[in-house]
Amino acid sequence: MALTFTFDPVVTPGLRDGVLDLWVDVSNAGGAVGFVPPVTREDVRPGLVGQWVAMAEERSRLLVGHDEEGRVAAAAFLTLNTHHLMTHWIWLYTVMLHPRHQGKGHGRDLLAAAERAARTLDGVEAIRLTCRGGLGLERFYASCGYKEVGRVPGAIRVAPGDDRDEVFMLLPLT
Repeated sequence: MALTFTFDPVVTPGLRDGVLDLWVDVSNAGGAVGFVPPVTREDVRPGLVGQWVAMAEERSRLLVGHDEEGRVAAAAFLTLNTHHLMTHWIWLYTVMLHPRHQGKGHGRDLLAAAERAARTLDGVEAIRLTCRGGLGLERFYASCGYKEVGRVPGAIRVAPGDDRDEVFMLLPLT
């Protein structure tokens, strides 16, 4: 079954808990979303609170995907640039698909929904994101139309002696 995506959903306690649980589950499955497993809800909560604050300040917007049972299955944050010379592109942060939904094309659906959402934002001409090297993520994003535009070797230290590249990707919308 396809996921149902909503841009700028009403943030309810259920949605907050669903996104938190998604972030924990994705992290514990080895997803590159800012943490290294194992993590708990309390480990992830401060990062999510930061996103809720950014949304309240209208600096970030949420895209969420629900499965056929109404559970949060996917999410991403579209974050506006505050620098006046960079308002023509946005960041796509914390792109997450629950592990139980992987391998079904839903990751592509999530990125397509993010592109559609970005196209509704006045003056936005591109989406940028970064991903952790060494996991093949850049190949996945490239298959969805993103182009690698830069790389910082060893920028992400996931453990002592395990440094990964930070890969910058761009999707032009024009």
